[in-house]
Amino acid sequence: MASWQLRSWLSQGLRKIATSSIHTQPRVPDSTFAALNLIRAQPSQYVVASLVGRKYILTPRDILTVPHLKDVRVGDVLQLGDIHEVGSREYTLRGEPLIPRNHVRIEATVLEHTKGKMEVVFKKKRRKGYQKTIKNKHPYTRLRIGPIQFANLPSS
Repeated sequence: MASWQLRSWLSQGLRKIATSSIHTQPRVPDSTFAALNLIRAQPSQYVVASLVGRKYILTPRDILTVPHLKDVRVGDVLQLGDIHEVGSREYTLRGEPLIPRNHVRIEATVLEHTKGKMEVVFKKKRRKGYQKTIKNKHPYTRLRIGPIQFANLPSS
């Protein structure tokens, strides 16, 4: 088959797929509260939250490894405050830049403080007899993400 025949055949196939779509378009919510209620009704949700200067995509029961958090102990419950986005399979709500804390709440429990794998750095200056080996293990904290809790907000 020539390349132009193949292109026309593919474009006709794509047109058929586009016109015979099985899925219906989800309805668009008219307010933030309505969007949160629609996301809450979905079977699985996720959040994009900032923790220790990085953004993470989190779902309930995830285990998250972050750089070491000082002043926390194993078993402590942390409140994640910087939530950028909340969503489900069909709906997404993005903050500008953050979603207010009174709308969505998510907690993380400290599981353990651990260290990463051994990193070896070898330094050498040729013809000088200088050799140096530096070994390091970075400290990390492991967190278990709790359920996403939506505030009871009016749907108007």
